[in-house]
Amino acid sequence: MVGSGDREPRRVVITGLGAVTSIGTGAAEFLGGLRSGRSGVKPITSFDTTGYAHANGCEIDDFDPAQWIEHGDPEELGRASQFSVAAARMAVADAGLALEELRARRVLVSVGTTDGESRDLDALTEHQLHHGPEGLPAVVARRSAAGLLSSSVVRELELTDVEAVTIATACAAGNYAIGSGFDAIRSGEADVALSGGADAVCRKTFTGFYRLGTIAPELSQPFDVDRKGILTGEGAGILLMESLESALARGAGIYAEVLGYGLNCDAHHPVAPDRDSLAACIELAHRNAGVKPEDIDFISAHGTGTKANDVTEAGAIRQVFATPPPTVSIKSMLGHTMGAASALASAACALAIKEGFIPPTINHRQTDPECGLDPVPNRARPAEVRIVQNNALAFAGNNAVLILGAYRAHPDA
Repeated sequence: MVGSGDREPRRVVITGLGAVTSIGTGAAEFLGGLRSGRSGVKPITSFDTTGYAHANGCEIDDFDPAQWIEHGDPEELGRASQFSVAAARMAVADAGLALEELRARRVLVSVGTTDGESRDLDALTEHQLHHGPEGLPAVVARRSAAGLLSSSVVRELELTDVEAVTIATACAAGNYAIGSGFDAIRSGEADVALSGGADAVCRKTFTGFYRLGTIAPELSQPFDVDRKGILTGEGAGILLMESLESALARGAGIYAEVLGYGLNCDAHHPVAPDRDSLAACIELAHRNAGVKPEDIDFISAHGTGTKANDVTEAGAIRQVFATPPPTVSIKSMLGHTMGAASALASAACALAIKEGFIPPTINHRQTDPECGLDPVPNRARPAEVRIVQNNALAFAGNNAVLILGAYRAHPDA
């Protein structure tokens, strides 16, 4: 993309949301699921779970790709790419932006992922084990490239003045992608950004977490004293971002303003989070966004529900905040949607700001005293929400913290 020279940085706002989740598809259904504390948990059916002692997850069983994919055969895309395309289409429609107008603008499409199309790679591996290299399903091989999560959006929306990027920073990838969109809009390198994350439930990732002993038998219970681990989930969250000037000029509704973000990678451990590094990332996000800890009305935590993550994340929060604000995990409802997780959490934060509530942490019985946070147990809480912090942690020490705020015409007033 061409740089913008000495142009004054532009304010960046979210005007469209696309969500494909196990608790509701589309902004309105997703909002309803968050407010009611809906659970997406059910037994996994997308692969054979024989031999696993437990195999609950948060799969999406009512998704019809043909409803969203108009150009080409939906079966030419893997499931994660189908989710990504659907969420992008929803975001554009939700923003009230005509496709003809979108196509006339400079667009960034940035999609984060953990697994890419590993579900198809699972299928290829299983076919080869049982049948050898002969007759490998060509369509599955063609659609297994991770780059299709972003390039398929370009094809479906028929964009021409566009950059497509797929970001693979594991479970923080959604926030990384949103940060890239924020930078592109702020600097004037793009007019519109479609940014977020997508992933589909696959055997590889479920088995990896199962072997680590971090798959919960039944429910996800972040910050609960009896929490037993994660449940794998799937879906996509895409935000449509544009400059404030653009949104006002076309009379668009504004969910929230993107105030800033922070990234770091400590490479401390392949899977264990580091408290000091996350605390540093939170402080960096606050500085970049121009906010103080006391400005944050609630935190959307990474909140996986594992023993190590929740204590470490809570410790980092307490390290930065003298009095931590309410701290919730929507993974209690959606499971861990991997690369989509922080993107869907960002969409939830934007909805919370616009609609005036804090989403609950469901399945909560008793808060772990080692965490020592207010997880907004089981029921959404009405609140005036002005500024929200969205944490994302990932394997290999990738941290990404995003700060969203309610739109104010004169932010310094």
